[in-house]
Amino acid sequence: MAQLTTAGRSITVDGTLRRSARRTPERTAIHYRDRSWTYAALDDAVSRAARMLRESGLAHGDRVGAYGHNSDAYLIGFLACARAGLVHVPVNQNLTGDDLEYILEQSGCALVLADPALTGNLPEGVRVLPLRDSDDSLLARLATTQPYDGEEARGEDLVQLLYTSGTTALPKGAMLTHRALVHEYLSAITALDLSPGDRPVHALPLYHSAQLHVFLLPCLAVGAQNTVLDAPDGDQLLELIEEGRADSLFAPPTVWVSLAGRPDFADRDLSGLRKAYYGASIMPVPVLERLRERLPRLAFYNCFGQSEIGPLAMVLGPDEHKGRMDSCGRPVLFVEAKLVDASGADVPDGERGEIVYRSPQLCEGYWNRPEETAEAFRDGWFHSGDLAVRDADGYFTIVDRVKDVINSGGVLVASRQVEDALYTHEGVAEVAVIGLPDERWIEAVTAVVVRRGEVTEAELLAHAREKLARFKAPKQVLFVDRLPRNASGKILKRELRDRFTRA
Repeated sequence: MAQLTTAGRSITVDGTLRRSARRTPERTAIHYRDRSWTYAALDDAVSRAARMLRESGLAHGDRVGAYGHNSDAYLIGFLACARAGLVHVPVNQNLTGDDLEYILEQSGCALVLADPALTGNLPEGVRVLPLRDSDDSLLARLATTQPYDGEEARGEDLVQLLYTSGTTALPKGAMLTHRALVHEYLSAITALDLSPGDRPVHALPLYHSAQLHVFLLPCLAVGAQNTVLDAPDGDQLLELIEEGRADSLFAPPTVWVSLAGRPDFADRDLSGLRKAYYGASIMPVPVLERLRERLPRLAFYNCFGQSEIGPLAMVLGPDEHKGRMDSCGRPVLFVEAKLVDASGADVPDGERGEIVYRSPQLCEGYWNRPEETAEAFRDGWFHSGDLAVRDADGYFTIVDRVKDVINSGGVLVASRQVEDALYTHEGVAEVAVIGLPDERWIEAVTAVVVRRGEVTEAELLAHAREKLARFKAPKQVLFVDRLPRNASGKILKRELRDRFTRA
């Protein structure tokens, strides 16, 4: 039994890098700006950073905040926490004030790894170790630190607190273990066809679970050659693709829409791009159709999930899009999913229900939030809050979030269906459909639109009524310059409801 327990300890997040370093030590693992790391050098840097963290007085299980932009140092900091048995707490680098203080206090961070340019935003008294760009930073001190040789993490240990987006309430810290994330990496590798020959570019924030855990870490696990960008800059992305330095890209629909809308998009040589991954928010079907028409040989993958499950739960592969463009696919390798009604009873195919999951990828619950944990984990299943329909072949199609369904005159209206109808109008660049309080309708179906060119409310209302049943069509259209989003691209509908309810 002791031997089995010892063997189980190798199932760790940092262990995936260690195995790649032993398998292909001289292969390039990471390009970032003007720096490159081989797998052996990256693994060595992680080990030295792990020792640095433990010698700073941190103990096994202590929480370490990460407050920085994309960089090689950010990645090394995360993997060093994993190797040293610490719990990494990624924080949105755009947070300031009470929002930032809330996460650091709620998680109980003993130290924050931060970009020097951001340290002024941190609450007074917070202990800080610069990640980079200073003489005393984690990156600068690697050469003078010995490799870590202390207590190693175990598969059942917590490795990260992933704070939920907070689109409807205060963020909750999903407690992810090493074992859960390694299972998720295996699911991602198999469902997304990741291989050592891939040259992915990672442009979304690394504090977000999708870029880090669906792509960067699984790509390191298979030995791919990775490029990390500071941000999803269109010029850089297209240049990397044209020069043959990137052949796969993950981005939310907002980034794909932005790329497709560039004046030079039709003229650029994108033949080297082999795989296109989208997710983090719903891709409007009309937008996806335009992209597939422009790039007919490009393999598109729809990635769906949430932080609590690592976050990949379902994938719609390149050969599965025909006839089900609005589907999020089927569960990945280590995920079991079904639909239930409000009472918890199973829902038959073709009817709407809430997605619930069972999986070794799932978090252990929410950090210091026992009531929310009990509410989410019921009857042996995790309740996702996503409403969907499943067809006879096992493909799921998201209808809405439970809290985003609109009760209009006693009839439930799914906002996504209304959004897809409006996206077919050429005057709509972006749209979010919400319910606003109304004396007659209880909630009035309301479209919040970012215009493309000149279009009026009357034109959009008429267009929607041609596409939808009368009760589903918007009662009003509100125009805005931009929609509020979090860094993963999710539209913050709570902010829209609050803003226009007050108005």
